[in-house]
Amino acid sequence: MEDNSSCSSMVTGVCQASFLQRTLERLSSTQCLKLSREEAAPVAVIALQRYLSEGQQEQIDTFNYDVTVTDGVWRAKCFVHPSLNQLVHTNTLRTGADISITQCSYVYNERRLGHGYICIEKLTCGAGRSAVLPRVKDVTSLPMLVKHGMERSVVLLSDVPLQVSRKHYLSLWNNDDPEGEIWTSGSPSSDTVLDVSKITLLCSLESAFKNTWKSLPLLVKIIHKSRLRYYGKFGLKIDYPYQAYFEVADQSGTMSLVLWNELCPEFYQLLNVGTVLYLQNYTLKQSYSNRSHPQMDHHRMKSFNSVEICLNPRNPASLITVVSPKCVLPQWGLPEVSYHFTTRSELENLSNNAACDVIGLVTFVGRVERVKSKGNKGPEKYWTYRWIHAVDGTSDHPFILEVFSSSQPEIFGRICPMTYLVCTQMRVCQVEGSLPYLTSSCETETFITGHHKGQPYVSDPKVKSFIQWTKTLKDNVVLQKTAVGGHYCYPHPPQKCGQSMADASAPAPLVSVADLKSELETLQYREHKKLAIQGQITAVRYMKSPKTPQSRVAEDKEGPDVSTAASEEAAADTHIDPSTTEQTLLASLTSASAEKISPSRRKRRIQTREAAQTFLNRGCVSAKRRTRHKNTEGGEGEESDSESEAQDVDCHLPLQNQNQDSDVLSWESSGWMKQRQEVSEHLCQGGLYQESLSRRFTFDERDVLLQRGNLQPVRWTPEQTTDTIPPAACPGYYQVTILGINKQIAVDAAYFPVVSSDEPRAVGLPQHPHGNTMLSCLSLGFLCPLSDTANRGEATLPEPEEVLVTAGELEDMHVVCILDLCHLGGDEVEVLVNKVYRVTEVSLD
Repeated sequence: MEDNSSCSSMVTGVCQASFLQRTLERLSSTQCLKLSREEAAPVAVIALQRYLSEGQQEQIDTFNYDVTVTDGVWRAKCFVHPSLNQLVHTNTLRTGADISITQCSYVYNERRLGHGYICIEKLTCGAGRSAVLPRVKDVTSLPMLVKHGMERSVVLLSDVPLQVSRKHYLSLWNNDDPEGEIWTSGSPSSDTVLDVSKITLLCSLESAFKNTWKSLPLLVKIIHKSRLRYYGKFGLKIDYPYQAYFEVADQSGTMSLVLWNELCPEFYQLLNVGTVLYLQNYTLKQSYSNRSHPQMDHHRMKSFNSVEICLNPRNPASLITVVSPKCVLPQWGLPEVSYHFTTRSELENLSNNAACDVIGLVTFVGRVERVKSKGNKGPEKYWTYRWIHAVDGTSDHPFILEVFSSSQPEIFGRICPMTYLVCTQMRVCQVEGSLPYLTSSCETETFITGHHKGQPYVSDPKVKSFIQWTKTLKDNVVLQKTAVGGHYCYPHPPQKCGQSMADASAPAPLVSVADLKSELETLQYREHKKLAIQGQITAVRYMKSPKTPQSRVAEDKEGPDVSTAASEEAAADTHIDPSTTEQTLLASLTSASAEKISPSRRKRRIQTREAAQTFLNRGCVSAKRRTRHKNTEGGEGEESDSESEAQDVDCHLPLQNQNQDSDVLSWESSGWMKQRQEVSEHLCQGGLYQESLSRRFTFDERDVLLQRGNLQPVRWTPEQTTDTIPPAACPGYYQVTILGINKQIAVDAAYFPVVSSDEPRAVGLPQHPHGNTMLSCLSLGFLCPLSDTANRGEATLPEPEEVLVTAGELEDMHVVCILDLCHLGGDEVEVLVNKVYRVTEVSLD
């Protein structure tokens, strides 16, 4: 290393000229460095890591973020100033993308010698693919940049936070998943001969707890395992505030065991159902009454619930011996692990909240979403979950599974169609008006193909029966019934809502439109919320394609407030020229609308438009045609819109392919033209996006589909695919404008009805026949009758004109709209109409 350089590296070599090197050198002579756009060369984000902040509760955020960037020559681990945290919350600052650092400083740790780091104070985020990463063959081989004299900071460049009072990182999007190198994943089981002559049984511990007793060794088998619990908070002087529950058993019965603090990173991933443990130096304490417990009636063993076994890292330090399976002797009398597998045909017979285990062949996997946990007293906490359909051959209906993260990220992120899925300790949810579904409990574990070997359930009779059934299937037939991604929400709202929506804990609490605006502004990446608002539907437009970057530019939306310091710059970088992929997407979707129409369908469309014209004359329905013609010399197109049409077309419509004809159909209430001039705000950011749509699964596209369905990864790896896939098919959707009941704020929401029984959203949907009026479609969620791809007849579904021609009945109607909100990342916020009630159908308290 060069002695006269202000930087050094973790490898021997010449300090090459680079943006990061020049920046660090300039920080030697100034406290705060501001960079012009010309100076701020792009760097790629290759890691983004989260941890509990060490400040006070009044701080901007409860978590801090470290970001590792590269300019292709060096790597640098930097601290993200808390004012930029919103960029992480919205997945605007993300791994695999480029950023430009426009202001930074160098921070010395005043309580330790030789520790310091770059703090990024302002930045702009690039959109699209990185321009830096394609030039890098091996990111891990690039040297780490360290300020001269700060070589002690090298330790911070490993898997340790820059804020040195914290010892470990958290998973980026939840607190449940193990994250980082500290989590042992090996298998250090012991082959040593154990002295089991002086062990004690679980049945003796309850009485021993009340008296003076000597801790004798325990020999137990794990029969249930819970997810991790992180209980870190401000002021807690514990380096690894983790806890995990296990249910263990011996020949006398079962008891809870608790793994505490730094023993969790060391042992949690080694202790699995079926593992045999030899325990010494444990302690006993009274059981915590408010925690959940697995249902274990099927084990037919006595449960000792008054005390629980505690394994602590100190005072005293517990000794945990993982016994090798080949050393487990039958004479120890340890019970076999028992399961309670339920087939799909048996599910309706189970009571609400009953526990069961299931196995099925996955046919649908939804995108991973997040929901804020209720009643959490610690730092803000999100659960991550996804919806899954799985079939087992015993019913025409699939299992509908709401699977939450179970501290098994290597499995949770790899669930895809055509895999065998096992979920243990799922809880039954019986819902009026919908098919029953299963949701995770704290003790749920999931296993997929590639992880079944050696699991105790493989010998279960129902598992063996399921495997035999799958041997009768043909992959190409099953693949035709698969789907991945897209908007999915279950259970479906009841046809008549009898419960109070005023309760904040209701599935869809009633909020004011002003509160809805606040919810939209504070929504975080992939966070899902369901809310209800009162108002009137004042306009409905039929749109022929999901939103694209072009349409968002056309909407002339205000850029997102990405940070207090860099909003203007970030907003400028967010709206870039569309990529080739996006242009292809737009062309394919608009060209789909120009498909040949059979004579009978064409005749029916003409008749519908004639009917619509009568409403147009009364100001109820407008069918507008915008046509752009190329001139014969190949120059710019000329608009042929009349002045009246140009005034009538809403400026927020998505861009159409300018080389093709396209219809924009809409209905407006008679008073909307005047009312829209009087509203104080019109919230237009919601809509339908490509990510809102599910698509068929294929093995060739497996990796890219998995990547799109999962959350943004903590670290960039070369394996992250940049492949493109064709856009999901979408005939169109309706954009619904809802005016708040006090006529001060309006909001646009997308509505795309279920049109086929093959769609994942059709499963469990109450399919009552209806007349395909605009109101009945919004109320019931589907077009009638649902088509079947195997036997799709011609002209079975109504055209958009036929639906819109009935929209006049919405005039001045007081309605309650159930909305699904989901932040898709960046500036994309999905706002979808789930269901519309007439106010007379809802009990309002």
